[in-house]
Amino acid sequence: MLRGVLGKTFRLVGYTIQYGCIAHCAFEYVGGVVMCSGPSMEPTIQNSDVVFAENLSRHFYGIQRGDIVIAKSPSDPKSNICKRVIGLEGDKILTNSPSDFFKSHSYVPTGHVWLEGDNLQNSTDSRYYGPIPYGLIRGRIFFKILKRFSKVLIWLSEA
Repeated sequence: MLRGVLGKTFRLVGYTIQYGCIAHCAFEYVGGVVMCSGPSMEPTIQNSDVVFAENLSRHFYGIQRGDIVIAKSPSDPKSNICKRVIGLEGDKILTNSPSDFFKSHSYVPTGHVWLEGDNLQNSTDSRYYGPIPYGLIRGRIFFKILKRFSKVLIWLSEA
């Protein structure tokens, strides 16, 4: 009897590890659901909108100008940012300071991208911390899930 219980326990642990590895690979390399917070991408993405980010583009250098991406924050590696790709490596970017008095040109170095929020008045982006390394990009937003649905997800997570 003990042998049967141990056998079932080891089988359960084995299946748990296998499915955990599959889930990890799916979320790391294929994509996943992300909740965006903050006003920097308004009106395109509102605070608490839920989006699906696919991760395959970043592995194959498929990120293009105009894509909205999820990236690790250069100022706080524990948090993610959601921004639009404005420039790719080698591009010359006309930048505005937050006060809009000064305009200058910046070049995007090799292996970097220039990110900005759609809400320029309320966005901390490459205008502040410069171009970010391509390796900080976690994924490209593939589609936005309805905001109504995001309220349901928030309610479920609080329950």
